[in-house]
Amino acid sequence: MDSKYIRNFSIIAHIDHGKSTLADRLLEYTGTVTAREMQSQVLDDMDLERERGITIKAHAVRLLYKAEDGRQYELNLIDTPGHVDFSSEVSRSLAACEGALIIVDAAQGVEAQTLANYYLALEQDLSLIPVINKIDLPNAEIPRVRHQLQETLGFGSDEIILTSAKEGIGTQAVLEAIVKYVPPPQGGIDEPLRALIFDSFFDAYQGAVVFVRLFEGRIRPGMKIRFISSDKAYEVTQVGVFTPKMRPVDELCAGEVGYVSAAIKHVRDVRIGDTLMEEGRPATRSCRGYQRVKPMVFCGLYPTQTTQYDALRAALDKLSLNDASFTYEPETSLALGFGFRCGFLGLLHLEIIQERLEREFGLSLLTTSPTVVYHITTQEGKLIQVDNPAQLPSPDQIIKMEEPVVQATIVVPQEYLGGIMRLLQEKRGAQKSLEYLDSATVMITYRLPLAEMITDFYDRLKSVSRGYASFDYDLMGFTPGDLVKLDILLNGQPVDALSCIVHKEKAYHQGRKLVERLKAAIPRQLYMVVIQCAIGSRIIARETIRPLRKDVIAKCYGGDITRKRKLLEKQKAGKKRMKQLGNVEIPQEAFMTMLKLD
Repeated sequence: MDSKYIRNFSIIAHIDHGKSTLADRLLEYTGTVTAREMQSQVLDDMDLERERGITIKAHAVRLLYKAEDGRQYELNLIDTPGHVDFSSEVSRSLAACEGALIIVDAAQGVEAQTLANYYLALEQDLSLIPVINKIDLPNAEIPRVRHQLQETLGFGSDEIILTSAKEGIGTQAVLEAIVKYVPPPQGGIDEPLRALIFDSFFDAYQGAVVFVRLFEGRIRPGMKIRFISSDKAYEVTQVGVFTPKMRPVDELCAGEVGYVSAAIKHVRDVRIGDTLMEEGRPATRSCRGYQRVKPMVFCGLYPTQTTQYDALRAALDKLSLNDASFTYEPETSLALGFGFRCGFLGLLHLEIIQERLEREFGLSLLTTSPTVVYHITTQEGKLIQVDNPAQLPSPDQIIKMEEPVVQATIVVPQEYLGGIMRLLQEKRGAQKSLEYLDSATVMITYRLPLAEMITDFYDRLKSVSRGYASFDYDLMGFTPGDLVKLDILLNGQPVDALSCIVHKEKAYHQGRKLVERLKAAIPRQLYMVVIQCAIGSRIIARETIRPLRKDVIAKCYGGDITRKRKLLEKQKAGKKRMKQLGNVEIPQEAFMTMLKLD
């Protein structure tokens, strides 16, 4: 198809504003999916996405639409997630498009992630089409939301489209706006091949399959291609498009979106954001790639069975193809054995990756308590980065500890502002700005330590605001902090996997809570278990788990007392020996207590 009839666009919005439902209506209206195949969240093909009702991965699909001018257009849609933890997926999708629909809920209005995605799209210089969705809701406030879009985001009143994705209202108007306002792609078909890799996945039969947006040239089976970053060459075995299922085609041309299979067996040869070029005919410049995502939350992933270590390594290699925003490297724990230290964009991202590893690869995993990365200046003048409390140098070797801080943006109705500000102050936040979006909605900006966000912050934010607050954050840098390391000892032996770094003011309170929660989580043994929390060599909290006791004198019916004493002394000696040799069983719930400290 002539590139002037091609439109590449994305859908961006805050979580639960109706992106996936609007995508369903576009698929249905253009006949891309038949009525028999139609279901809710068509593009969300993962079980986790359907169970949680959220989009986790970006999904591409080709739509064929006959517009009012009588021409048939090829619309390439890339649906995107809305949660702040998956903002890297959004930026990758936007880089492959010329325009985007920005969806706003008619009842909730402009929210934090709406603003974040709006600025991401502006950075990519995309044409934006504002859409107010869910106009059929009884509590829809269309004039207020329209005013927010005009005042906060600068759209004109005549640009805004009113839709109800659930009822199918306004679907044609959205399609016509895409044809009219989204510019066609630039780039000639006869130019040397230049294609951007915006996603990939591993197939057991085809190897690594890459999703591409062609900026110049064409690609067909039998052509030899080269990956710029890895400098590896392969022969293309298949190219195709998404309808939304993968459908092979004869070739992909400039401006189009599709997939390329080239029997790539080494998953490390593929990197998201890389450029594909033709072997022997390189382009003069590569595609603008992606800024490498920096993980914010770190934790250890360990197999519950040591025999699954190699399987875990292979699973992480394959999953990194489909989600390049997490990192992993081998590590060893005295308590848990061999595993991997993984970095994630947030707690939801951590939870999703763990569930995908367990479901898709059949692994049984144990996750250590999450932490953030700290900058440590030692007595020798060296600056080291620590993302594992077990690697923290001793206090006498540390000159300065710095913790990461974020700029948090919260949009909330005015009546909940007091409770939100008290929560932020409790979390050591410092207010930067306060702005009224309208008479009922406030946007506040705080500087907040990242470590305070990875425990119970998001749950408490939703609880204080009764679910109305929306939240977004950006990493701002590092600031000095008065921090200490809490060590957990079981029967005098430190458990490195349960160590954590906290602010000194909260150390005693968190240590007290932690040993109480661990006492409830660790099952009783046949010997006494002493749980202690320490800062350096000073014990600040202690709990004792009483041993299970077998009634060894139950078989004694009368007789001399010395016989009973003999049995009790024998039991006492056995328990002492067991305590010296036995290992305390630590269930996953013990590590989850680190997330639930008040």
